[in-house]
Amino acid sequence: MEVIAKSKSGTKSSLMIGSRTAAICLLGLSLAGCTSSMDLFGSSDKIDRSISTGTVAGPQHTGAALSDETTVRNAVSSVDLAKLGTSSVPWANTTTGSAGVVSQIREARADGHVCRDFTTTRHSYEGIAMFSGQTCLTGSGDWMLTAFTQQ
Repeated sequence: MEVIAKSKSGTKSSLMIGSRTAAICLLGLSLAGCTSSMDLFGSSDKIDRSISTGTVAGPQHTGAALSDETTVRNAVSSVDLAKLGTSSVPWANTTTGSAGVVSQIREARADGHVCRDFTTTRHSYEGIAMFSGQTCLTGSGDWMLTAFTQQ
């Protein structure tokens, strides 16, 4: 009786080649599924070409912007300028999530009114912006924001 031994290396290499081929075919089929719904050449009747897009104007003066303006006004009007020196004043509005830093406050007295000119940043979900503004003391002792302009 004669025993014939087979080498396992030939079996392993054909198994590896088969596994690689199957993986490549599976990958190719899954990618084909992703691209089969794309209309690469504009020939599909499934696309509604009557729909058009355009620019939508954002809100000009929302409640959130007014809330931020009030928060900035309160920060500017409540600071003691004699103690502030050249420091900046941080502010945050928990209602809108906006925050910023008032970097310059200059107080001036004109025509019997006390006004404070300032510059501030506003960090919000819309991005970061720089503003200049003015708040003035009214006859009743309240501060009123008279200017708040994005730079």
